[in-house]
Amino acid sequence: MPQGSFGRIVAFNDFLGGYEDITWAASSVDLGGGLYIVSVNEGSIQKVVDEPGGVIQLLTDTGDNDNVAITSSPLQPADGGVALEARIKVADDMSNTALFVGFSETLAQNTPVMPAEFDTTTMTYNGSGGIAGFSYDSDATTNDFRFCAGDGGAATAGAGNGTAASQTITADEWYLIRVEIDVNGTARGWISHDTNEEFKLVATFKEAVTPGDNFYPVVMCENRTGAALEFEIDYVFAEGWRDWSVG
Repeated sequence: MPQGSFGRIVAFNDFLGGYEDITWAASSVDLGGGLYIVSVNEGSIQKVVDEPGGVIQLLTDTGDNDNVAITSSPLQPADGGVALEARIKVADDMSNTALFVGFSETLAQNTPVMPAEFDTTTMTYNGSGGIAGFSYDSDATTNDFRFCAGDGGAATAGAGNGTAASQTITADEWYLIRVEIDVNGTARGWISHDTNEEFKLVATFKEAVTPGDNFYPVVMCENRTGAALEFEIDYVFAEGWRDWSVG
């Protein structure tokens, strides 16, 4: 039985506030709403004023593999399930970009590594922990978002190289992504891109991760060439449940 009134845990930001021309160093920066950023090398934060509804731009540094990740404190699926939803786009160059939206047990707080990467036709699961989310990587032979899941550097049974979302990849267009992990570790991923398109369920991987592990919600962009990327975010929502156990 819960001991209090606030079992549901939510991190959310619609980025309606002021984020004008802030340069961050290679350390965490608080965005408000329970969210913060970590990165490889510095970058800048700007408010996008030519689009409605609150949009923030995270401009990465200029080196190959420089990145930025929005995250929060970790959440545990076993406590009641977890969910992450984000509306994102790269405004300038999808042909030299890697993205990840999902959950990762491993996320270095000073030099974050892309949880999953896709090169040519092969998905690589980085880190020693569980992963469930959408990977986009312009190093692929065919560019697409792929829903993937793995643990300990290997794919979850049935996940392999991920399931392609069959999206038309275009710069400066919004992609809406949702990832859920149930209390038993089953992971599901939805995506929407076209105007008025409802969420499409891309894949479900049963018992994809260990539900008693802690997972960072991750919305991440990484350079695939020596140039900065204009990573824009409309909103980020992450949800989990409190562990009421003693100790």
